[in-house]
Amino acid sequence: MIRPDLLVLIAVWEFLTALGAFIGISAIGIFAFPEVCRLWGPALVGGIYGLSMALLMLLCYTSIAVAGGIGLLNGKEWGRILSIAHAAVSLLWIPFGTIIGILVIIYLIKPEVREYFGSA
Repeated sequence: MIRPDLLVLIAVWEFLTALGAFIGISAIGIFAFPEVCRLWGPALVGGIYGLSMALLMLLCYTSIAVAGGIGLLNGKEWGRILSIAHAAVSLLWIPFGTIIGILVIIYLIKPEVREYFGSA
């Protein structure tokens, strides 16, 4: 079965959002951590905790996006599921992520797309 055309576009979108999250990870590491390390006492602990949680969430988001994009390009069912999860998380990025996330979810649950992943 021929790969649906929009799967490549969705994979590119996932890779671009992963790149954006990676830029965020880099910005936290370069700019925020040195400033937090200048703090003292409870502010230092709270700042490091908060930045660590932000880094962990961005790292998970990046991992889901990259794995989903690779899975989509290879025609794997787990790639479709991860892409749906990525689109669901992207709904929080108002307004563009919301619009694109809704369109991706609608597209990836279509019967012909599900059939492609079932036959791949």
